[in-house]
Amino acid sequence: MNILVCIKQVPDSNKVEVDPVTGVLKRNGVESKMNPYDLYAIETALRLKEKMGGEVSVVSMGPPQAAGIIREAFAMGVDKGALISDRKFGGADVLATSYTISQGIKILGGFDLILCGKQTIDGDTAQVGPEISEWLDIPCVSNVSKIVEVENESIIVEMDMTDDIEITRVQFPCLLSVDKDIFIPRLPSYVKKQETKDREITMISLNELEDKDEMHYGLNGSPTQVQRIFPPEVNTHQEMWNGDGTELTDQLMKKLQELKFA
Repeated sequence: MNILVCIKQVPDSNKVEVDPVTGVLKRNGVESKMNPYDLYAIETALRLKEKMGGEVSVVSMGPPQAAGIIREAFAMGVDKGALISDRKFGGADVLATSYTISQGIKILGGFDLILCGKQTIDGDTAQVGPEISEWLDIPCVSNVSKIVEVENESIIVEMDMTDDIEITRVQFPCLLSVDKDIFIPRLPSYVKKQETKDREITMISLNELEDKDEMHYGLNGSPTQVQRIFPPEVNTHQEMWNGDGTELTDQLMKKLQELKFA
């Protein structure tokens, strides 16, 4: 089985500045990490490889420093990695991002199964995975909470929906967006880290893609633009009240009325 996992580097902090002109995050100088949901996707891929055989690859889109999370994936047991990186890809919304990644996947070759984390913690849209499947014209299943069975030409999965659990069979090739806790992610191995420290990472720029039209990528290819983004206000105000139950109840009621909650 040939499996590809889409991973992303995200800020390791909620204190990230925003470019006032473009509305995109300023990632330079900010500590980063692998998107936590992607760890579940990697673990799912590695378990399928251990059971079925084959190869696990990862692909990421981002600046050159995003190669760090590919190295982390190598240390977890991933076989190959590719980084889609070009300044012209900067500022992409979910549509341009999914299109760029799908173009990179076409360069890398055919895969039986593509896995994505449910969402990223910096965007939280949960749209990129399903949109990649649309660009590649393959079926997609989201909210996957369990792999039930893998067959020769299909996979049976459980989907954790709002009101119930659904079970479906989907034909290969396909894309699955996995939810957290589908498996507990393994820790990177120091031994594997040393063994793979010189392993080549495939670099993919705009020049390598089949579609080289700059208007389809980055800000140029993004139909949605951020109007305004800001961190939530931090309120550390506290009030200490003393008294018996009746007095405290009266104080609480007055406070609720003052805040127009009652």
